[in-house]
Amino acid sequence: MSIRAKIASAVAFAPLLCFLSPLPFFFVTASVSSTGSTEAVAECVMELNSRRVLYEKKGDVRLPMASTTKIATAATVLRLGKGMEEEVSIPSQAVGIEGSSVYLKAGDVYTVEDLLYGLMLRSGNDCATALALHCSSSVAAFSAEMNETAQAAGALHTSFQNPHGLPANGHYTTARDLSLITCYALQNPTFKQIVSTKFYQPRGWKNKNRMLSEYDGAIGVKTGYTKEAGRCLVSAAEREGMTLVCSVLNCPTTYERSTQLLDDAFEAYSYEKILDKEQRFFVETGKEKIACKTGKDFYYPLLKEEKGLIEIKTVAKKTKKKEKIVGQVEIYLAKRLLFSGNLYKL
Repeated sequence: MSIRAKIASAVAFAPLLCFLSPLPFFFVTASVSSTGSTEAVAECVMELNSRRVLYEKKGDVRLPMASTTKIATAATVLRLGKGMEEEVSIPSQAVGIEGSSVYLKAGDVYTVEDLLYGLMLRSGNDCATALALHCSSSVAAFSAEMNETAQAAGALHTSFQNPHGLPANGHYTTARDLSLITCYALQNPTFKQIVSTKFYQPRGWKNKNRMLSEYDGAIGVKTGYTKEAGRCLVSAAEREGMTLVCSVLNCPTTYERSTQLLDDAFEAYSYEKILDKEQRFFVETGKEKIACKTGKDFYYPLLKEEKGLIEIKTVAKKTKKKEKIVGQVEIYLAKRLLFSGNLYKL
């Protein structure tokens, strides 16, 4: 059964933080019924720019996430501003880490770029540890930085205890949080380039993520598996200007299920331009009508049935003659606020 068929006519909305906020997000939850064992324990499909949840099941349930942890690891390395050409002498603590590995040896020298590709393409637990120790004084200190990354992404129900995702007490996320972290990470061009790479020539590393070759528009992101977490996958794909992120946790058929969820979401939603940055508005301040614009475009994923439910309103502001901001424009969907942005005098 498709996502469109499962979405109830009465959809619950929550207001978006002001559109000028660096990390706006809100949730629209689709109703769900089980279709069998192919589903994940928890699932979430999210549009990247608006952070709108297009579909979820048990999206806020805390679960282990195996190597999808490494999305936050890479995002944290990039957030801390480590140069891609920085050289890393592999410490002995990063050698022989259990699980997936690129078989680093103590004393070998790799660049941060090499290790990031080894982390995301080959899921190297040794790469994760080497990067953590290069960026911080200890794995614990780096894990604290990862939790800062989660907070910056708006992922408030996540806790990282290590950079690789091996089982640990207090190491968990949710399908919704994992999608938020991935949206945050994908806004970094370097991260996006790494996870969309099928083959890293300098080290001869092939990407393990089959979605890149099997799904139209796929741009990443990360596979994961441990006995405790089950099979996990975060996928991202771009079609017709819309980027979707799909997270499935503890799913026996990660690729098949992710394909179904993404296909249904792309079919159900279209990415609509609701506001043009050059669109003119007029606000009345006293006896004067002032021409103004937002200076920013606003796009939003909508169901076909929602397109007629959009309302645009303007609110004037008391201003002095030299002030540029003369009011605000507000966009509502089904009477709920989606967008609030400044209007600038022309």
